Amino acid sequence: MSLPITKTPKCYVGGAFIRSESGRIYEIHRSSGEFLANIPLCSRKDLRNAVEAAAKGGAGWAKRSPYNRAQILYRLAEMLESRAAEMAAVTSTEETRASIDRIVHFAGWADKYEQVLGSVNPVASSHFNFTVTEPVGIVGILAPEESPLLALLTLILPAITAGNSVVALASKSRPYPSILLGEMLAVSDLPGGVINLLTGDRAELLATFATHEHLRALAATADTSEATALQKGAADSVKRVVIHDPKTDWFSAAHDSPYAIRDFTEAKTVWHPIGS
Repeated sequence: MSLPITKTPKCYVGGAFIRSESGRIYEIHRSSGEFLANIPLCSRKDLRNAVEAAAKGGAGWAKRSPYNRAQILYRLAEMLESRAAEMAAVTSTEETRASIDRIVHFAGWADKYEQVLGSVNPVASSHFNFTVTEPVGIVGILAPEESPLLALLTLILPAITAGNSVVALASKSRPYPSILLGEMLAVSDLPGGVINLLTGDRAELLATFATHEHLRALAATADTSEATALQKGAADSVKRVVIHDPKTDWFSAAHDSPYAIRDFTEAKTVWHPIGS
C-alpha cells in the first residue's frame, strides 16, 4: 500500500518555485480544522529577490506586442479553466469562474486599451502630435485576505496587461489559491519573472513594499493606517500608490474598466514635424 504524497507548497518567483530564504513556515488548516499545508513565510530578502526577478522578466514582457500579450493572457485563462475544480475546492466555484472571466476580459483589452488611453492632439504648429502609453516598470501588489484569487488577479491584471511585471503578496490566511496559481503560471506561456507570488506576513513586508526604489507603483487594499504608511514610504521614490478599500466588492463589473490599466502607465507625447 502506497502512502499519499503530501504537497510542499512553494512560492513562484522568477519562473521557479522557492521556499523562503529564512526557512520559516506557517500552518494553514481546512475549515474543518484539519491540517492542510505548511506555507512559506517570506522575508524582506525574498521580496528584494522577487523585485530582481521582476526586473529581469519585465524587460522582455514590455517589448511584447499587445496582441501577443493578449494571447498569453488568454492562455492563462485556459490553464485556470483546466484546473477549475481544484481551484474551486480552495476558493469557490463562483470566485473561480469570475477569475477566469476577468482574465479573458483583460486579454481582450490588451490590444485595445491604447485606443482608449492614447490620443492624437491638435497643435498650433506644423507637427503631428500624439500621446502613447508606456509601462511604469515593476508594480508591488498587496492583496486582501478575502477573495484570495479574484482580488489578487484583479490587482495584477491591469498592471501586466500594460506590460509591467509584478511582485504580489497573497492573502496570509488563505494563501493556497496563489500557490495553485503559481503552478499554472509555470506551465503557461507567461515568461518567468512577469508575475512573482509571495506568501507571508503583511505587517513584516509592508514597509519594504513602500520604500523599495525599484518598485514604481503599488496597488493595495489597505485600511487608513496602512494606506498612510504606504503613501509616506512611497514618497521618497515618488512611486504612485493605488489604494482599494478592504470592503471592495471584487465581483463588481467596475473592475473590468480599461481605466484601471491607466494607473500603471506613463504618457509619452511625440512631436513629429510635417510639411515643409
